[in-house]
Amino acid sequence: MRLSLPLLLLLLGTWAIPGGLGVRAPLTATAPELDDEEKYSAHMPAHLRCDACKAVTYQMWQHLAKAEAKIHTPDSGGRRVLSESVYTDVLDRSCSQTWQDYGVREVNQVKRLTGPGLSNGQEPRISVLITGGPWPTRLSKTCLHYLGEFGEDQIYEAHQQGRGALKALLCDGPQGPCSEEAPGTRAEL
Repeated sequence: MRLSLPLLLLLLGTWAIPGGLGVRAPLTATAPELDDEEKYSAHMPAHLRCDACKAVTYQMWQHLAKAEAKIHTPDSGGRRVLSESVYTDVLDRSCSQTWQDYGVREVNQVKRLTGPGLSNGQEPRISVLITGGPWPTRLSKTCLHYLGEFGEDQIYEAHQQGRGALKALLCDGPQGPCSEEAPGTRAEL
């Protein structure tokens, strides 16, 4: 078999260029090592509660926004407002979803909850994500906890003010899981 000169030069050039086909460093990834609390506790571990709150906020926001988009007649201010029975149902459904797109991975040697609505800075080139297991139940319990603590009315009012207001209500308050002042050991969620 004869190779044409341009093809031969292309193949040789690829091998000679740093980062070309022949000089690639192998990519490796290992699953995060979970401690006993992360493996077996029924509650969200304290160091993941801020991420969990952000995930719940994102899902509540998405569910409410989709429901509002289905309304054909806006109110006098041009906004699409859900009735109390509708937003209560929507929030309940947001908590009872499967949460299967969420899991834990290690980013810069720190375990982080990962999934839709969660941005943890620069993404690693390769990582292992642990999904399923206790994470969906923990996220559902966290979501239901916020519904019980704040109530559907207050959550929907915050949603109407914007996604930032909803995050501020659920996550950033003085006792919120993302607050700088949040105590290290809080009541279990």
